[in-house]
Amino acid sequence: QALEDGTTVLQRFGYSDDDAFAVGLTCGGVIDILVTPVRADTAVRADTAGQHADAVFATALTAATHGEAAALARIAEGPAELRGRALLVRPGGSYEGSLGGHPELDRTAAEEAHAMLDAGRTGTVVIGEQGSRCGQPLTLLVESNVPAPRMIVFGAIDFASALVSVGKFLGYHVTVCDARPVFATRARFPDADEIVVDWPHRYLASTGTDGRTVLCVLTHDAKFDVPLLESALRLPVAFVGAMGSRRTHEDRNRRLREAGVTERELARLHSPIGLDLGARTPEETALSIAAEIVAVRRGGSGVPLKGAHTPIHRVDSVA
Repeated sequence: QALEDGTTVLQRFGYSDDDAFAVGLTCGGVIDILVTPVRADTAVRADTAGQHADAVFATALTAATHGEAAALARIAEGPAELRGRALLVRPGGSYEGSLGGHPELDRTAAEEAHAMLDAGRTGTVVIGEQGSRCGQPLTLLVESNVPAPRMIVFGAIDFASALVSVGKFLGYHVTVCDARPVFATRARFPDADEIVVDWPHRYLASTGTDGRTVLCVLTHDAKFDVPLLESALRLPVAFVGAMGSRRTHEDRNRRLREAGVTERELARLHSPIGLDLGARTPEETALSIAAEIVAVRRGGSGVPLKGAHTPIHRVDSVA
């Protein structure tokens, strides 16, 4: 139908428990499918809006092919003349394309899409057709295409090897950094995407991070920890954690305060790193660390679900 008449179609389908089980799902429900026709040659499109949307889709495909971060925002529900219109938002907030309608609509939609892109999320948002909460509501489908988030593990110790494996399992692009070349080797970290031999604070200053980056400090040595954390706690990253006993934690905090780190910055430090699972082995410790990272990322409490009264499956909202 979409190909025949050139219009965007949103269809809802229901499926039974048996159908869901057959494809690996746990239960039945409903699924919404958004179909937008795209022409390879925009010149054959009679409507200008359709030509613009096709151009945006082509640009989005090129960005995805090159591994570039971008978010594609499409009108999924709203007036017929607006459905299917799209704009592409870049990490810096710039955008191309247009949703049409009110001049503020593009700006507001770009802001919403940029927030989702920054979080690496795909989902729907509802805004008014005048770019505010007023007016007829429009539902936008925002699809974020982002490279894998980074996990940087500082300290090439045995615990780090286990953490690298868990980090890869969680979908991170994992880098191991240590100033000692005898420890930072491919033989010891076969699962790492990247192994860097450098002083941790120097490498952190030279590499790229963003709001999804996770920094795990396992060096357990003040000469590495303090200059590294002094920089790390001032970066807008998702998580900064450091290994060590409670005594090490107190001594490290004292040194960081002496180095000029504020109490607000110190409050961002997850130390001792990990949740209390009773971990003893490197693998169990890596699981403990990963559990805290997931809890922070998803806003979880870290308590057993048996005694919790919060939803098991949380739905993120866009600020």
